[in-house]
Amino acid sequence: MTAMAGLKPKHFLWEVEGRIARVRLDRPERKNPLTFDSYAELRDTFRDLVYADDIDAVVFLSNGGNFCSGGDVHDIIGPLVKMDMKELLAFTRMTGDFVKAMLNCGKPIIAAIDGVAVGAGAIIAMSADIRIATPEAKTAFLFTRVGLAGCDMGACAILPRIIGQGRAAELLYTGRTMTAAEGERWGFYNRLVDAAALETDALEMAARIVSGPTFAHGITKTQLNQEWSMGLDQAIEAEAQAQAICMQTRDFERAYKAFVAKEKPVFEGN
Repeated sequence: MTAMAGLKPKHFLWEVEGRIARVRLDRPERKNPLTFDSYAELRDTFRDLVYADDIDAVVFLSNGGNFCSGGDVHDIIGPLVKMDMKELLAFTRMTGDFVKAMLNCGKPIIAAIDGVAVGAGAIIAMSADIRIATPEAKTAFLFTRVGLAGCDMGACAILPRIIGQGRAAELLYTGRTMTAAEGERWGFYNRLVDAAALETDALEMAARIVSGPTFAHGITKTQLNQEWSMGLDQAIEAEAQAQAICMQTRDFERAYKAFVAKEKPVFEGN
């Protein structure tokens, strides 16, 4: 295992407090676009989170009133039109690896969305476990608007599972903006809160999760992702094995003893 609280990334903001990591993209004057470098550094960071023993949850925050405006037009899209197929495939695999890293990092991720979350920014929000937004949030999977397919970074696999096939198809074919009210009604957003309360609300949710059995939370995240491709019999068997593992933890024993003593359990993640 390793410690990541002292991480000093070059291409985004990182802060850890109370076993909760806060991530912010740091180009608010341009609505926080991604670059080749920030993509790669985020991918590597979320990959490393699997082994971090000082972090139990991640909150991906907005910055300057916006979440993320997607790939930078000048730093990414411009160079892409000059690349050959081998270079392009290396890039699209790298961006997909970022999503895989978020899904497989073993830590619950909460996205707190204000302002625009479009293109790859919408993908980051989609790839989180829980999404909280402001009424002003605007989310768009706008790939078709730049001449690309909607099937980017797992969107055709993940988005229909969140909001349904027909709604996902509409957003991915048209590239139109999903309003915050639509996003909440369709289940993309867990809830809407005022901008002034967004960060506090997201951090309170993270703190509630971190106060629980964090080893078991990692198992839950793994099963939520892996069971997409399982049949029902496989899923039930996988959950039987996963739960048997959790029953060997001290947290399970602590919960039992606390119940008997009529006390609130204090979990330690082991």
